[in-house]
Amino acid sequence: MNRLFLTLTASITLIGLNAYSQPANRNTNRAPLAPQPYYELPLGAIRPDGWLRHQLTIMRDGPTGHLDDYYPKIKNDNGWLGGKGDGWEETPYWLDGAVPLAYLLDDKNLKEKVQKYIDWNLDHQRSNGFFGPLTQKELAGRPLESCADGADWWPRMVMLKVIQQYYAATGDKRVIPFMTNYFKYQYENLKNCPLNKWSEWAESRGGDNMMSVYWLYNQTGDPFLLDLADKLYKQTTNWTDLLGGRNWAIGAAVNQTGQKWMDRHAVNVGMGLKMPAEYYRGKNDKKYLTAVKTGFSDLMSLHGLPHGMFSGDEDLHGNEPTQGVELCAVVETMFSLEEIIGISGDPAYMDALERITFNALPTQTTDDYHSRQYFQIANQVQVSRGVFDFSLPFGRGMNNVFGPYAGYTCCTANMHQGWTKFATHLWYATDSGKGLAALEYAPNTVKSVVGNGTTVTIQEATNYPFDEQIKFTIQLDKTTSFPFDLRIPGWCKAATVLINGQKIRSDKGGQIIRLNRTWKNGDKVTLHLPMEVTTSNWAKNSRALERGPLVYALKVESEITEKEIREEGKYYEYQPKTPWNYGIPKAVIEDPAKNIMVSQKPVSETFVWNEANAPIELKTTGKQIPNWKLVEGVARQPVTTREGVYQGEVDNKPETITLIPYGCTKLRVVAFPVVP
Repeated sequence: MNRLFLTLTASITLIGLNAYSQPANRNTNRAPLAPQPYYELPLGAIRPDGWLRHQLTIMRDGPTGHLDDYYPKIKNDNGWLGGKGDGWEETPYWLDGAVPLAYLLDDKNLKEKVQKYIDWNLDHQRSNGFFGPLTQKELAGRPLESCADGADWWPRMVMLKVIQQYYAATGDKRVIPFMTNYFKYQYENLKNCPLNKWSEWAESRGGDNMMSVYWLYNQTGDPFLLDLADKLYKQTTNWTDLLGGRNWAIGAAVNQTGQKWMDRHAVNVGMGLKMPAEYYRGKNDKKYLTAVKTGFSDLMSLHGLPHGMFSGDEDLHGNEPTQGVELCAVVETMFSLEEIIGISGDPAYMDALERITFNALPTQTTDDYHSRQYFQIANQVQVSRGVFDFSLPFGRGMNNVFGPYAGYTCCTANMHQGWTKFATHLWYATDSGKGLAALEYAPNTVKSVVGNGTTVTIQEATNYPFDEQIKFTIQLDKTTSFPFDLRIPGWCKAATVLINGQKIRSDKGGQIIRLNRTWKNGDKVTLHLPMEVTTSNWAKNSRALERGPLVYALKVESEITEKEIREEGKYYEYQPKTPWNYGIPKAVIEDPAKNIMVSQKPVSETFVWNEANAPIELKTTGKQIPNWKLVEGVARQPVTTREGVYQGEVDNKPETITLIPYGCTKLRVVAFPVVP
């Protein structure tokens, strides 16, 4: 028995396997944690249908279900299975998407595949509570004598999220004592081995660690966990002050130096957004939620792009539509918003999540999900190797191309959580588990317990975000009273709700409405969300066209070329075959309803986000700007003056142009100059 174990057990007793029975999934926060308006449903309660299920099936049949079969870093002698291979973040990243996918699809083979990683970690926890890949000292056959013999806290934060999701799906009795023992190890050792001992990544991302600590507290009520959360908060980058203090977001718009770059790293920012909200749970002080609100607003004002994300190539980089966005930043921001939604109940975050999911997320991967971009560009008129205007282009200039490993491979492993976690957060429990809230929309079926313990199944039939109508069919064994919450998106001027075909109310956007009544088997709720074409203002007074939750971009035909380099393998470049340098006439911007024609085709259950399948097209007029050309590979934005038009040379001949959903494009212009 090593000295660390003796020291640890002197103050805190490690927990054995049978110390806890399986708890019910909690739909309340245990005192003294602050109450929340919404709580996550257990993994497996939601089953995706329609186009969303097809998207997840593509992932299962592609890299999410098979990354460990071909990606050498995960395939070969994996450290998370006791080998000498990957012992850092990429295996947990992959599992953070593969585990929820296995249970969303109830896929036996994928469940068995991920189970071996879960089992190895649960069954090979050290006697002192430490877990994960064998350390260098252990590989040399020597015991761990102090926390300094351990390893980076950061990848364990990701694996804790994986195990937490697994427990929500299975109730495996090993999980609670496993996490308790690890957190006791962490509690005893953070003083001598702080978060930043091995890397700045753990220091920047400690909010994820704190999130799991509060989750475990809700399961067990162990008081030391509240103290551990305080320690983690103090050792984590102070996202509360950065987000709430405002100077940080302003400074990031002009500072591209190496000074404090970890505070501007877009993935860190995406993760850091939830940290003050998580700490609000522990302190019940509104200042933490205010900091998130202020910071997110500043981020989108100073760094926001039409697709809903802030720039990050890799660092925050202003609001020019020629800046990049890392795929890891997209999926981590989505997850933070999913957490913040439950804690705050603020519809603005629900709208933000929807905008990112249906615009920024789908464009950055190929149809088969095998290739992805490290950085996407909003006005992306070519995809090729180059340094462009990125803050960190890397030496080989591979950050903008599509490929399995192009740029940095963190995204190869981390991209899988985007769609899967969105699917698991379509619904939330409310009113201490007595009600349900549909806060994001996509085709699915949910099964949960409502009222005083009655099981309800609700089928949500829709082709949203392409259609305006969402139909809910309620299945109950007996008549039951429970609250049913619906989000009315901020972009919707007037939503209509029908029950069994009868209109019962109309509501303005930007709020949650509640249907609190006695429900019977077969009841049908129809939510109608009229979508109008509108415009929004972006960098250099440019305009984007929107309809409902979707942003629309110029359809640019492309020629795709497959290439290969030794260091990063195969990759794909896209070059435009049709003109892209259009401005939109001022008359269209001033009256889009009059000057834009909307055409729509059915959405099949085998829908894929690409140009050929785009279910909606906007047709309007555009005029070419002859001098808007690529310079150093960048289509730098012409200025629309304060008088409302671009004042350079413009072709007098109007042309018909076609716009499709941003998420269906690879080449595009989304932020248009306004022309006479």
